[in-house]
Amino acid sequence: GAKKKATCPGLGLFYTILSAFLFSVASLFLKKIEDVHSVEVSAFRCVFQMAFVLPGLIYYKTGFLGPKGKRIFLFFRGFLGSTAMVLLYYAYQVMPLADATVITFTSPVFTSLLAWIFLKEKYSLWDLLFTLFAVTGVILIARPPFLFGSRVTGIEGSYSDHLKGTIAAIASTVSAASTIVILRKVGKSVHYFLSIWYYAVIGLIGCVIALFVLNEWRLPHCGRDRVFLILIGVLGLGGQIFLTKALQIEKAGPVSIMRTMDVVFAFILQVLFLNHLPTWWTVGGALCVVASSSGTAIRKWRHSVKKAKEGEI
Repeated sequence: GAKKKATCPGLGLFYTILSAFLFSVASLFLKKIEDVHSVEVSAFRCVFQMAFVLPGLIYYKTGFLGPKGKRIFLFFRGFLGSTAMVLLYYAYQVMPLADATVITFTSPVFTSLLAWIFLKEKYSLWDLLFTLFAVTGVILIARPPFLFGSRVTGIEGSYSDHLKGTIAAIASTVSAASTIVILRKVGKSVHYFLSIWYYAVIGLIGCVIALFVLNEWRLPHCGRDRVFLILIGVLGLGGQIFLTKALQIEKAGPVSIMRTMDVVFAFILQVLFLNHLPTWWTVGGALCVVASSSGTAIRKWRHSVKKAKEGEI
């Protein structure tokens, strides 16, 4: 028979870098928006997700509700995923771009911890060490006054906003890690498009309710902010597509490691377009978090390779 055409070497990693770049530029545009609440930005993002996923649901005939036994998991996946998005957008708006991005990269550590608690997956001393590294990195970025004194430098606005942004970023990371654990629990019994559909629909409903409660719903005053809103939706969607394609043709370990390029792009964009030099505390925190997430990814990758070899034997 005809041999299957070989995939271009490194294509999955290239897709990962491209995804990281698109996500980082979307975050930069979010920082540039001046008068739009993070919840409203999230609502626009959900609209773009729905517009993209709807044709896929119709084409693959997945339905809009999913299997009866999986709907509760899909609901919580949608709720936690959209909550993570809103909290992350808020963190981007009130604290330095690089700081918020670095905190999000503690997600693999929280995923391992939650998978140990809820899925009974193995949690070793190495995982504990990586968790401590991640916590150290977050502390270096948050710089609580009781450890670093009352004069905290290198932040945007007041320390109160910086602390709120840090808490929001951590909560966002935990929510994102929870969605991964839920997706592991569901497995391949639910189509990927259906998972995104729940994420977008529940997110949009939640955002609309929150905007009416907060009385924050309003169109941007200038055309530039409206363009930024559209670009955030398009770039976020593009980043998700390329990340999905990367995971389809490349092992999860190398993709997870290459995703740390998000941090590099965040530092570069912050310096070039926001005129905000990161402090050495942020750099130190970034190194701790990147080492933690990379170590976690490498261990998971080696474990999966070892398991695959044992299966072949």
